Amino acid sequence: MDTSEQRPPLPPFTAETAAQKVRLAEDGWNSRDPDRVVLAYTPDTVWRNRAEFPVGREQARAFLQRKWARELDYRLVKELWAFSSHRIAVRFAYEWHDDSGQWFRSHGNENWEFLDNGLMARRFASINDQPIRAEDRKFHWPLGRRPDAHPGLSDLGL
Repeated sequence: MDTSEQRPPLPPFTAETAAQKVRLAEDGWNSRDPDRVVLAYTPDTVWRNRAEFPVGREQARAFLQRKWARELDYRLVKELWAFSSHRIAVRFAYEWHDDSGQWFRSHGNENWEFLDNGLMARRFASINDQPIRAEDRKFHWPLGRRPDAHPGLSDLGL
């Protein structure tokens, strides 16, 4: 195994390491840095995200660049749903607004599959967008990593 391509924690996952992997993924996506985020995925990663099907890091990077150019002030919370040896299922919600100022809360589920080196080889996401009023937002931390004390999805009733 090429150790330069390791991304701990490594499978097989335990409840603790699966939860760590979920938080690391959340932190990465909250950075909104496509160059950083794609390093958690295999060079030939396969995604399904809504109606887009990026394959490989370059297509994933381009996808993320388009996503964060459109989904402004993006803040994400992920929660572990289930796991097995090399797979993790998560549920998530994120809030964002478009260029007209309309806020949304996007709810979804993801299924992830990892190689032994901890890189994600497959990511399948199903997402629904809910328009919300600005005063109904629940994610108010400064852009970037969600503070440890901020409530998770279950705590917020999401």
